[in-house]
Amino acid sequence: MNEAPKRPPIDELARQLAEAVPRNLRAIGEDLEKSFRSLLAAGFERMDLVTREEFDLQSAVLERTREKLEVLEQRIAELEASAPAD
Repeated sequence: MNEAPKRPPIDELARQLAEAVPRNLRAIGEDLEKSFRSLLAAGFERMDLVTREEFDLQSAVLERTREKLEVLEQRIAELEASAPAD
């Protein structure tokens, strides 16, 4: 499967947000970074996101299910074609 680009973890995003704050407010940077980290984690939790690994696994399961369904549909069509007419 295609390898998705890695996204920065929440800690990295929080650090980047804290660094984006104007210099005169950076004295509270560590507290700000903790707050950003907490807000980001809470926001992602509410979104009920799945990991890339979980998504890829479910995609593979879906693909196998589709393949089995196609085989079964073909088998049903063959059985219906060979069944005696009423």
